[in-house]
Amino acid sequence: MAEEVKTGKAVGADGVISFEHKFFSSFDDLYFRLTDTDEPVAVLKLATNEAILGFEGIKREFMLKPDSHDAKMLNQVAEGLKYVRGLRPGEPLPKEVTTREASWDPTERHRRIARQRLTMQLVTWLTGNEHIFTSAEELAQVAEDPQVKKNIQLAFAEAAEALGLGRDRREEVVQYIETLAKELAYIECERDVFAEICKIDEKVQALRRIYSADRSMIETTDQVARLSQRALKVFRDFFEQVDAQTGEILAMLKNIDNQIEYIRSVRDEVHRRQLPWEDYIPIWKQLYTVRSDENTNRIRDLYQFLAPRFMQVNEWVLVTKRGFDTAKKKPIGGVLRW
Repeated sequence: MAEEVKTGKAVGADGVISFEHKFFSSFDDLYFRLTDTDEPVAVLKLATNEAILGFEGIKREFMLKPDSHDAKMLNQVAEGLKYVRGLRPGEPLPKEVTTREASWDPTERHRRIARQRLTMQLVTWLTGNEHIFTSAEELAQVAEDPQVKKNIQLAFAEAAEALGLGRDRREEVVQYIETLAKELAYIECERDVFAEICKIDEKVQALRRIYSADRSMIETTDQVARLSQRALKVFRDFFEQVDAQTGEILAMLKNIDNQIEYIRSVRDEVHRRQLPWEDYIPIWKQLYTVRSDENTNRIRDLYQFLAPRFMQVNEWVLVTKRGFDTAKKKPIGGVLRW
């Protein structure tokens, strides 16, 4: 990875996607995206065809040296495509690449949940009965308890004392909580997306049972059901790690800068993994768990999405060798590929 990507500094002073080689300005409709295998490519129209140009191929063709402006910019575009669906020359790079902020915003509801979660952790620390709240509904109920409300201000004062600030500086603790809540709000938003992915899994498991006697589909539905469970585990592990960090509320407040960096790293990784699901969530939301030709196609489409991402290497090699459903996969992009 280029040094500019590691440090979050944009190649251009303003963080806008720009190139020096005339190739990049020769096509009005040139844009960048990731393929189904997460390869960054440039897409452009050639007559009636759509050409797909891999970044490494572009660098070789135009002999772009690794330390050149255009090579570095392509590296940053590749990094930015992890967080957005597509980019074009002249557009700003995603904030994840330039400032470590997010290129999207949580709602006020997610900010409130994050604030309540941190505040309740502080209250349970005060009472000596520390508890990690994983349910937003449980969190809201506890936050409205009259006794809990009485303990909140005391918790801020005691935390200020524990942090070496003094009880009269509890407002500084309030500000710390607000700062962390701003970052954790993104995680709360991602929990909601995860809930939608869980609903897809519920339908997958139901279809697995429906097709259990169908010899032409049973292997595919079994594979999709297993892969779906693996996908859920990956997301659960990320959320459990964040919850464990939140549970150590005093440690978070003592190391707030490091905690912000950690939360952002999880935020970005989860967002990157959830982004491709955006194509499937609305489709599966409308799906009824019945035997139908349409659902057969949906299952196969989901398999093609899940297999390269969550199938173990030895399984994936075996599947590709025997052509398990992969022959039905549509080619990426258009006719021409560089």
